[in-house]
Amino acid sequence: MDVNGDAEDTATRIQARFFTKLEPPFKVPATSIALPSNLTRLGLSTVVNNLLQAGNPDWNPEPFDFLIDGELVRMSLENFLLAKGISAERTLEIEYIRAVAPRTEEEPSLHDDWVSAVDGFNPGFILTGCYDNFGRVWKAAGVCTHILEGHRGAITSVRIVNPEGGENVTVATASKDQTVRLWKFSAEEHGKNPLKIRPFKILRGHRGTVQSVSADTSGDLVCSGGWDCRISLWQTNENNAEGDQVSVKKKRVNDRAEKSQLEGEAVSTLVGHTQCVSSVNWPQRETIYSASMDHSIRRWDVETGKDLLDIYSGKALNCIDIGGESSTLIAGGGSDPVVRIWDPRKPGTSAPVFQFSSHTSWISACKWHAKSWFHLLSASYDGKIMLWDLRTAWPLSVIGSHEDKVLCADWWKGDSIVSGGVDSKLCISSGISVQ
Repeated sequence: MDVNGDAEDTATRIQARFFTKLEPPFKVPATSIALPSNLTRLGLSTVVNNLLQAGNPDWNPEPFDFLIDGELVRMSLENFLLAKGISAERTLEIEYIRAVAPRTEEEPSLHDDWVSAVDGFNPGFILTGCYDNFGRVWKAAGVCTHILEGHRGAITSVRIVNPEGGENVTVATASKDQTVRLWKFSAEEHGKNPLKIRPFKILRGHRGTVQSVSADTSGDLVCSGGWDCRISLWQTNENNAEGDQVSVKKKRVNDRAEKSQLEGEAVSTLVGHTQCVSSVNWPQRETIYSASMDHSIRRWDVETGKDLLDIYSGKALNCIDIGGESSTLIAGGGSDPVVRIWDPRKPGTSAPVFQFSSHTSWISACKWHAKSWFHLLSASYDGKIMLWDLRTAWPLSVIGSHEDKVLCADWWKGDSIVSGGVDSKLCISSGISVQ
């Protein structure tokens, strides 16, 4: 079979066979065809869509990505074969997958100030934090169901504590008011107007802005890092455990007595960073990771409080996330346009194993996809969100839904990205196929 076209008449022909792990109706015939060597990803996508349409007249074309020997093709076939030292005489086995790019941009959800934090771990709702001191729960684009009232400063970080918990959801928020606050609510309970809720527990002890908060896998503890260079660990329970918490006097609001709040003290403190702890991550119960503006990433043993790993990044860091192969790779970004990935299992771990440098300003967020070893997102002050695959150095997709700096981003429902920024918008980009 031969693929013809006027623009391709002078190009060398390469024999190729397309295959996919996708289910029908995405499968094309397994016959070998002759392709012009100057075809790029877009041209290959057109060929596959034509083959699919030949077998199914109702087929609606969509973009595809292509892999040869497990590596994504981001140049012409001819240049790819030359770069990889692959003979043009062999029949290429080209795998095609659905392009990792959003199909739909939802209507933005407006806030009253900068959207500084977002968590999309629970598929039933989105949690945001804002510079107007409020946290918000969103059932969908434009549908706010709960407002978290209580902070006296801008919220800097939010975290769902028990994402797979029971009827009530527990969430944590960190703030410039030097506190972490815990909240409980029913995600299913909401009315015509957003329900206003107060924190059930206030965690005090930081001596500066709390910049980041994370939770252990059980939901029994949260950790927080901030401008006092410390990482504090806190219990999330509501029981009066000695040395953990004391009851706050009941307040009267509009002549009604409110339920008393609890105050918590840190049960442990990790010390070692010399500048602001900008990001904390708690992927396993026994291990906490932290990133700092002192240019270091550290791995802590929760039981002993010891620093077991110290990676010098060379840049002030804003964010880290743990994921990838066997959930062991560290992605991080900060005061330059580069997303770096380290593998702590390899000797000389201060040298990143991957670097992605398509952004044009500082990195504000990075997040691995929960079900993929290869895919992650990054957000930047350049106003862009980029989707990455470790199998290529070029971004799979660039999302430009924000009008100013992007401050936070996360995956939601496995096929959507939620993000917030200086334009005071929560944006939802959906229909992203990650395989």
